[in-house]
Amino acid sequence: MADDSRETDKNAFGSFGSYAAIGDSFTEGVGDPGPDGTYVGWADRFAVLLADQLPDHEDFRYANLAVRGRLLDQIVAEQVPRAKELAPDLVTFCAGGNDIIRPGTDPDDVAERFERAVRDLTSAVGTVMVTTGFDTRDVPVLKHLRGKIATYTAHVRAIADRYDCPVLDLWSLRSVQDRRAWDDDRLHLSPEGHTRVALRAAQVLGLPVPADPDQAWPPPVRGTLEVRRDDILWAREYLVPWIGRRLRGESSGDHVEAKRPDLMPL
Repeated sequence: MADDSRETDKNAFGSFGSYAAIGDSFTEGVGDPGPDGTYVGWADRFAVLLADQLPDHEDFRYANLAVRGRLLDQIVAEQVPRAKELAPDLVTFCAGGNDIIRPGTDPDDVAERFERAVRDLTSAVGTVMVTTGFDTRDVPVLKHLRGKIATYTAHVRAIADRYDCPVLDLWSLRSVQDRRAWDDDRLHLSPEGHTRVALRAAQVLGLPVPADPDQAWPPPVRGTLEVRRDDILWAREYLVPWIGRRLRGESSGDHVEAKRPDLMPL
């Protein structure tokens, strides 16, 4: 039988009756709008896969505390205490990405603060799954930060080893290197990208999944002129406003609250 290092022995963690997700826009689900306009995202999709492992789906409880634009210290101050209060069987913790992309930040310092939060969480809840950064080599604006992101990712993996945390390793998820895995803003995942991350999260815990998250995409059909036109549109519609918010010290998460602040049935 082939050994797949991406998957954990399915007997290692057992089933989970409750799950809380904490983080920023990635975990909130930005880029994956539902029918009512509320974002869905990988964490919501992962919650469904977790609930499907229980004999009675209705016994499962899920909270999503993530809010777009949040920095690590804000997540630690606002979301970690709530996650500890809820005390679920599983917490996914993705934070620090917004800090790393800010000019002048030190990935070593961010990692030290991340580790303190992991230590705090692991003392109060069940399993804590931590999440690495994406490989941004082909992402406009962020590709020049690849070294910082790689350094932070290495820290996250080391922290996970120290606290025996499963790792949702997005750096190694090759399928999200495809442009179609990303939303029009090129900063957040598309619905398909979120789906692939949810599948990988389930794989990490050894759960059966309905599809391979690294399944190859169909051949692209866009020509050079279409790609160039998309680049110009993206710069006007997304890049310039994004830079403007950074210069003004604004966040996309200002006045936004968590979409699922309590553990509730799906």
